[in-house]
Order: sequence, then structure tokens, then C-alpha cells
Amino acid sequence: VQLQASGGGSVQAGDSLTLSCAASGQFVSTYTRGWFRQAPGKEREFVAGISGSGGRTTYADPVKGRFSISRDNAENTLRLQMISLQPEDTAVYYCAADREGYASVEVSPAKYDYWGRGTQVTVSS
Repeated sequence: VQLQASGGGSVQAGDSLTLSCAASGQFVSTYTRGWFRQAPGKEREFVAGISGSGGRTTYADPVKGRFSISRDNAENTLRLQMISLQPEDTAVYYCAADREGYASVEVSPAKYDYWGRGTQVTVSS
């Protein structure tokens, strides 16, 4: 399984961005997919996840109501729509896949088996 994230950039506070993560590999359409982020000097943290079935989504508290995760299994693409971005959202964003996840969403990075290279999101005040 290979994951490739894209869509990052430098924006102003209050702006929007949409991140995409293209996936290749067998069965990846059934895996739980997630977005994580890591700011300088901080640990990688869960942002949002969507189950393999697509029936469950989970968000970290700081992004609830502002970020929306979705998946297109026909194209094996994961998206993260981000609105009302704030400087504290500045981080490298990573997409990940959990091959054992179908009906649930794990929030621990250790539960994810595959990772893409990150994409930088910088929000200026």
C-alpha cells in the first residue's frame, strides 16, 4: 500500500484548504483511513478518521465543526476539508491506513500500518 498526500499550503487565518491522499494497493478501499498532524516539537496527533465501511467518522476535539473527512473508494482517495483555519492548525499533515480497521476508527498512530509522506499546512495570523 502506498499513500500520497497533497494539497497543503500557506494560508491566512480563516481560510480553507482541502487535503487529498491518493492510495494504491489491494484492499485499501476497505481499510480505515486517517489524518494526523505533527507540529514542530510536538508529537504526532490524530486529526480525523473514517472507517473502512465509511459508516463512522471521528474527529479530534480541536477540529470538530471545522474539518470534514471523506473517502472515495472508487478512486481510493481520502480528503480532508478544512475551514476556518487557525495558526494552531499549522503542522505537517499525514494520511494513514489501518488494515485491521473496517468498522471502527483508531486514534493512536501506533494502530496505523501505512503512512504517506506529509504535506505542510501553514496558517498565518
